[in-house]
Amino acid sequence: MNFRFLYRHETILFIILVCVMATLSFYNDRFLTTANLLNQGRLMTEVGLIVVAMTFVIITGGIDLSVGSTVGLSAILVGVFWKAGVPLPLAAFLSILVGVAGGIANGVVITRFRVPPLIATLATLALYRGLAEGISQAQSVRGYPAWFLSIGQGYLLGVPTQLWLLAISAGIGIFVLRFTAIGRKIYAIGNNEAAARYSGVDAARIKLWIYASSGLLSSIAAIVFVSRVSTTRSDMGTGLELDAITAVVLGGTSIFGGRGSILGSLLGLILIQVLKNGLSLSGVKGDGTIVVIGVVLILAVLVSNFVSRFSND
Repeated sequence: MNFRFLYRHETILFIILVCVMATLSFYNDRFLTTANLLNQGRLMTEVGLIVVAMTFVIITGGIDLSVGSTVGLSAILVGVFWKAGVPLPLAAFLSILVGVAGGIANGVVITRFRVPPLIATLATLALYRGLAEGISQAQSVRGYPAWFLSIGQGYLLGVPTQLWLLAISAGIGIFVLRFTAIGRKIYAIGNNEAAARYSGVDAARIKLWIYASSGLLSSIAAIVFVSRVSTTRSDMGTGLELDAITAVVLGGTSIFGGRGSILGSLLGLILIQVLKNGLSLSGVKGDGTIVVIGVVLILAVLVSNFVSRFSND
């Protein structure tokens, strides 16, 4: 029997996740309940949508630091368009278009002008956040109708509505990466972009669409965010880029490109969310939670690297 699957990063991460959940449930009987787990799924959906897109970006050897600012800009535009008299469904659609346009702008700067992704998206991080703050004028928008709030607060078949959006996005991402020619090209770009281009891969176009998809999922996350908290603010999404990158890297995606999976990224995200929630329920204060999460993340990466080296020997 082939036991090589035991050496996969995703398998190791899953085992660590099970151990962490078992430990936390031992110390607090409120942790491992259906209500709590579903609520944690609701809370991590916005980051989860960004994680799906960020996995594609990092596999190509890139980075997108502007996703949090895109969330803030798209979120504030929903309220601004709606208060200006635009029907709310159209306002949401227009804000998503703005997010896609922001992603395309990132892609154009990176692929056409050869600006490193770190520099390009660091610049648009500041630009999009500044636009959000300028448009909002420090004002928030409230009073959304019940049908809109159901996106972020409702249930469908007993599961939080936004979790279905995350599941669909993750399913599409997994299918594209594992079962399509585009997925193979994405890995090829991450491994060696020059070689991929010589093999006939249109690396610039693929990367452009990947950054556009990052803007798309970020703006959808903004809609979910607004619906969940019932208001819009320009500071929405602050720090989400770091949370997403941490989850993706923890999930086994190489920061240098060429390796990674949606499943691993989502397992990384779940592990982080489980630690935050479980430690909070156990009475661990904020600073202590950060320290514990940092230690667990380091140990998870070290264990995975050790097992991978052992399996290759």
